[in-house]
Amino acid sequence: MGYEGLAYTATPYDRAPDRRGDPRWTAHQLARDDTQVVPMWRDRCLLSVGGAPAALTGTAGRAAAEAAEQVALLGLEGARAVFAADLSRLDEAEALRVTGARATADIRGLAAALPSAQAATLAYARGVLYWNRNQRFCGSCGASTVVRGGGHIRVCSDAGCAREHFPRIEPAIIVLVEAPGPPARCLLARHHGAGPDRFSLLAGFVEIGESLEGTVRREVAEEAGVAVGTVTYRGSQGWPFPAGLMVGFVARALDDRIDVDGRELQEARWFTRDELVRRIVAGPGSGPPDSIGGWLMRSWAGLDDGEAPAG
Repeated sequence: MGYEGLAYTATPYDRAPDRRGDPRWTAHQLARDDTQVVPMWRDRCLLSVGGAPAALTGTAGRAAAEAAEQVALLGLEGARAVFAADLSRLDEAEALRVTGARATADIRGLAAALPSAQAATLAYARGVLYWNRNQRFCGSCGASTVVRGGGHIRVCSDAGCAREHFPRIEPAIIVLVEAPGPPARCLLARHHGAGPDRFSLLAGFVEIGESLEGTVRREVAEEAGVAVGTVTYRGSQGWPFPAGLMVGFVARALDDRIDVDGRELQEARWFTRDELVRRIVAGPGSGPPDSIGGWLMRSWAGLDDGEAPAG
């Protein structure tokens, strides 16, 4: 899988920022028969009778929108508008009845089997609806907030405050650390709560005032006791579970010493490229298949989608 194939990165829409602020235009789009409504229930998608994630149009789409606690415009796909509808205020049986669906499902459990654009759409819908559901009150004064911008802005209802709230994104880094000299090795760690052979890359949230590269150096030093020098950006991945942005790096350690913190990590050690290939192909694997961490590991190991390259 190349970087362009990372899950949740291929949202296919014109997000229409110049038009979604007009409530009349948004209402007109929602009323059209060709408009698509993606229903969600408590961060889960709804599955149609055939087992595919539900995407409703016409009368069915309008019924889902009318029953929803919140509707948000995802964007335009050509001339067609696509909305997400949050049915979380209903119980599960009622949400299924309203949409004609047969079940609800976790998006991450489906992602590997879905077209990339569909997986990205569901994650986008989940993220924007989650934010709306959890931003119903102003953090400055405590008054209720009202929806604006097609579900992408919430404004404090207190005229004396009127603060605008925008979707919060929580950036985090994930890093593959290389040993300083031959043979080629990378650093994997086992976090507390992980199984006895469940090693993964190091990751952590960006703190206030930090650069992304600074976060890489701090997290690796804090958790594994490894000092790193060169830090190279490799790619990023939207991660709305619930509000993340994962930024991937490769870093070069200054020496081989490891001193795990004992809080976040149980152990960490260097793995050769051959060892990592064996883990990916026949062993515990390279972590969740939908994550940029797995892509960093497969890329460093010289693999494509878990298969050894020709030659």
